[in-house]
Amino acid sequence: MNLSQVSISVIILVTMFFFLWGRFRHDMVALGALIAGVFSGLIPGNEAFAGFGHPAVITVIAVLILSRGLQTTGAVDALVGKTLPPEAGPGLSILAFTGLAALLSGFMNNVGALALLMPAALQTAKKQGLPPGKILMPLAFGSILGGTTTLIGTPPNLIISGFRDRAGLGVFSMFDFTPVGAVVAFFGVLFVGLLGWRLVPNRERQEGSGFETGAYLSEVRIPEGSASAGKRLRAVEGMLDEADAQIVGMVRGDVHVVAPDPGYVLREGDILVIEAEPESLASVLSTAGLRLEEDVSPEEEEKKAGERRRQSFDMYRFRPERSDGGKKEGEKDGNEREVADETGVRELVALPGSPLSGLSATDLRLRTRYGINLLALSRKGARSLTRLRTTAIRPGDVLLVQGSPDALSAFASEYDCLPLASRDIRVPKKGEAFIASFVMGASVLLAAFGVVPAAAAFSAGALVFVLLRIVPPGSVCSAVDWPVVVLLGAMLPLAEAMADTGTADLIANFLLASVARGNPVVGLVAILAGTMILTDFMNNAATAAVMGPIAISAAAGLGVKPDPFLMAVAIGASCAFLTPIGHQNNTLILGPGGFSFSDYWKMGLPTDLLVIAVSVPMLLLVWPL
Repeated sequence: MNLSQVSISVIILVTMFFFLWGRFRHDMVALGALIAGVFSGLIPGNEAFAGFGHPAVITVIAVLILSRGLQTTGAVDALVGKTLPPEAGPGLSILAFTGLAALLSGFMNNVGALALLMPAALQTAKKQGLPPGKILMPLAFGSILGGTTTLIGTPPNLIISGFRDRAGLGVFSMFDFTPVGAVVAFFGVLFVGLLGWRLVPNRERQEGSGFETGAYLSEVRIPEGSASAGKRLRAVEGMLDEADAQIVGMVRGDVHVVAPDPGYVLREGDILVIEAEPESLASVLSTAGLRLEEDVSPEEEEKKAGERRRQSFDMYRFRPERSDGGKKEGEKDGNEREVADETGVRELVALPGSPLSGLSATDLRLRTRYGINLLALSRKGARSLTRLRTTAIRPGDVLLVQGSPDALSAFASEYDCLPLASRDIRVPKKGEAFIASFVMGASVLLAAFGVVPAAAAFSAGALVFVLLRIVPPGSVCSAVDWPVVVLLGAMLPLAEAMADTGTADLIANFLLASVARGNPVVGLVAILAGTMILTDFMNNAATAAVMGPIAISAAAGLGVKPDPFLMAVAIGASCAFLTPIGHQNNTLILGPGGFSFSDYWKMGLPTDLLVIAVSVPMLLLVWPL
């Protein structure tokens, strides 16, 4: 190995280490690797950021904007309503959700497809009496499988198309992935929907453990003049029993008591930690004369007292409405009342790479900065013994927050959170859903028939969405998953450096000599399996960028066409089923499903084996060696 090969190998290995470690965001790791490549002389300085103009990156940005438009206009919701069976058993419901997720993921961002279907899936799980994870894991797997069916289904497909073009064979067309991807997705969906979901571990909510999407720990304060002040704890517990709530802890001053003695006499200012359904919070608060604990420090509490009285609309939602429609003396019914009526409660799950990671509600100053209350937090079914407002948030945590729709939407957008219990879907204008579907269809056809390159076709569609305000100009930036864009733009020049320095050839030759031993079919299986293992611990786009040059070199070393090897990388990079960190969709269901790290392989391993068993014969049939 020469110096350049050693240098690029060290950079790639260090980059992979940081990807696997997960301590830093993937986009920051990739950008650091790109800078290291420039300073080491492996990547020319004037070409360092050429990857950000790569057609794959442009196409990803455009497709994300189009996906946002399809969501906000209700075009996809109409399809969901007509497709999902209204009354069906668990097996049929899970199969329908999984199949629809796969279908949607072929033409829109698969994270967006999962986001659209999760609320309906959680409601169905509750109606069917199923643990949430029994339907969420098949849903996530279906959305991942569907991404393998088209060029725009997932970023790895676009990256692999770019490698093919660089090899002088031209890009893959819109539906070149369909013959193999559709068959893999079909059998994968059948397995997951009919049998695989039965392998998903039961995560039933039990006393003191487990997880249920509606169960939370909330903090409430005994305010001045409360009916609970001066009463013994057991008396208040009796009042809460009627609302199916229970007291699991108490805070008095700086002392936090778990399972407090029922004989305690409650005082004004005490904080009770209660376990309750979100829907029952109103009853809990009104029955016992309690109020939600606001996320304000003691110093801020006194300083902001006047401001809080003016902005305390968050309490109105939980006050019982008077049937006579009258108002008490001195009650305001102007702007304060209007704001109060708009207040709502929403469940948000923190996405992978969310800026919330490691921060608490106190760090964020939710109440004073955003007008939002953190009512409760659920993390894989585990109770936290720390104060709610000082608990550090992690990816996959489910937050129950309260505030105005605008405040909640802005917060969810800024901090990369996915709404669960209710979705922020603006009311579309008449005909917008049809227009959005037409524009998306036209973009797909332009790309499929080669009228213009895919990047241009989907960019044109995105521009039409913005001009027609289907996606308002102010929402364009929030529609794009910028960490993915940075990751792609930074990794592509590194992948080219691997090929230019001959490092990819060295790795491929080692693989062929030690595993394939000159057999192209064995080499194809090795590339596919190796990619699948790697993508379970790395971002799928990064995996495709690393394995793409190796696949081309392996095919050249065996004297066969590169297409089946590139397709194997595309499929393998997308199929991350063994861990919650290999794909964003797996991470998204971690909290709502109550899963642990080791829960995924139980359905994921059979799914991986099925993908290999189905895809290898199809690759050899559709893309002969």
